[in-house]
Amino acid sequence: MFDVPELTALDQASPEEIAEMIADLEQYRERIVNETLAMAQRAKIMKTQALARLEPNLVKIDTTLQSLRQRQSLK
Repeated sequence: MFDVPELTALDQASPEEIAEMIADLEQYRERIVNETLAMAQRAKIMKTQALARLEPNLVKIDTTLQSLRQRQSLK
């Protein structure tokens, strides 16, 4: 999975560090979706089933991204 910075460390992060965290998470999200869909296709699993299994992780990533973007807009 991915490491979410502690709240205190996040409060001390520079705008550049927050932007880097956002970019890293966006890349990670895209990669796991693409890899999951590729594996599902090879295993002949329906796309919807594969994405349903991935959904809890995507929700966590999206929530973290939203939080980081809010912090970025405040700095």
